[in-house]
Amino acid sequence: MPDLVAMTGIQKRFGGLAALKGVDFSLRAGEVHALLGENGAGKSTMMGVLSGKLAPDGGTIMFADKPVRFGSPRDAIDVGIEMIHQEMALAPDLSVAENIFLGSLPPMISWFALRRKARVLIERLGFAIDPAARVGDLTVAHQQVVEIAKALSRDAKVIIFDEPTAVLAARDAEQLLRIIRELSASGVGVVYISHRLDEVLRISDRMTVMKDGGFVGTVTPKDTGVNDLIRMMVGRPLSALYGTRIAHDLGAEVLRVEHLSAGLRVKDVSFTLRAGEILGLGGLVGSGRTEVARLIFGADKRDAGRILLNGKEAALRHPGQAVKAGIGLVPEDRKRQGVVLDMSIRVNTTMARMAPVTSGGFIRWAKERATVMKLAESLRLKMAGPEAPASSLSGGNQQKVVLAKWLHVDGPVMILDEPTRGVDVGAKAEIYTIIHRLAAEGRAVIVISSEHQELFALCDRVLVMGEGRLRGELTPDLYSEENLLSLAIGGKPAPSDKAQEATVH
Repeated sequence: MPDLVAMTGIQKRFGGLAALKGVDFSLRAGEVHALLGENGAGKSTMMGVLSGKLAPDGGTIMFADKPVRFGSPRDAIDVGIEMIHQEMALAPDLSVAENIFLGSLPPMISWFALRRKARVLIERLGFAIDPAARVGDLTVAHQQVVEIAKALSRDAKVIIFDEPTAVLAARDAEQLLRIIRELSASGVGVVYISHRLDEVLRISDRMTVMKDGGFVGTVTPKDTGVNDLIRMMVGRPLSALYGTRIAHDLGAEVLRVEHLSAGLRVKDVSFTLRAGEILGLGGLVGSGRTEVARLIFGADKRDAGRILLNGKEAALRHPGQAVKAGIGLVPEDRKRQGVVLDMSIRVNTTMARMAPVTSGGFIRWAKERATVMKLAESLRLKMAGPEAPASSLSGGNQQKVVLAKWLHVDGPVMILDEPTRGVDVGAKAEIYTIIHRLAAEGRAVIVISSEHQELFALCDRVLVMGEGRLRGELTPDLYSEENLLSLAIGGKPAPSDKAQEATVH
């Protein structure tokens, strides 16, 4: 098929930095073309050029065999190019119908006709969302459906999806992938940006990899696997990303949870955690994994149960008590709960424990800065400087700031909820190294993850949750996705030889 979009030799500089170095990219009608690479590879800049957000410094763009140059996103929208960002651009206080047709509303509005047109677009996507509903009251998945319906209302010929499933539960992500397949089948060209390589391989017709602002190559799923893509992106295979566990003996029991309960969310959960141990919490989304972490940290109120630290019962009724006891929580939603985006990296790093950088009630600026710089160096944090706002960082580097905050607290227990969600493969490898280092230092670590292979590669054992209950435990000889899912729905694991075989295949 002929190219719908052909970008040739695209260049873009920001001051002295060459963000794009003569990159080529093409898209055919009815194709899903994935654009891959680490954070900073140039993917967003490339799509910023295509969507009219950025003006290129060099190169040409052809759309439907005609040369185009966009002065603004409106110009790109007018020819049929839409971009749906991970951070959705919706008006939360307006209705679904108003959001879909925002920017093209007539002076005199027939609300009945507007909602009817909105309903047709939503039903085309396979959903039954009330067009009169307030967008702010919708789930994230349904808000994304509204964004797609808005693009279809403007007769989009190209839709760019930037990390569309990063914040979606597994079931919602599957629905979105179904929508994208149907869009491409109808002739829409789709550009798909994601760090989830398994779903990229399932949905893409072609995949283009970028690195350091340059073009690495374009491949197809039938000729390429996850290892090949990772090697193209970072120069090393998947097996090298998880790092090498530093051999050490597990220490004494640090944390004991007894009969922890909170309504229907968590029901009679008990387990122990030892110094130097990495304990995984697995299960389906909504199984109670995050809720257990929040109860331990005191972020939510528990109805019953005890939490013991080093053999002594700890109150832990609010986060301040947890921090004082030395428990750190890296939350699953780092932008809303992990960092204060408008504040500096320095403030974000030291806000949980000011004592080491204060004297007589005053902040010792030189010592605080030195502390932040030392932590940044140990975590290989890429930043303009400690006074730069957290919002200026990539997702992976924002996650490192959250980790730096809890390393500064220097407590015995670290809970990491979805620690690599929405970060690129290079940043993942660095976060895995940090987790190994924490355990080697004798800290007790809990890792919650929806990526089962991540749990199997990192953890000494994995507890499996289901419907708020602890369903069972997997040891390394039983690690397999089949066993984890079986326990999650109330079944039993397979014998160890079958589990190992399933993991291999």
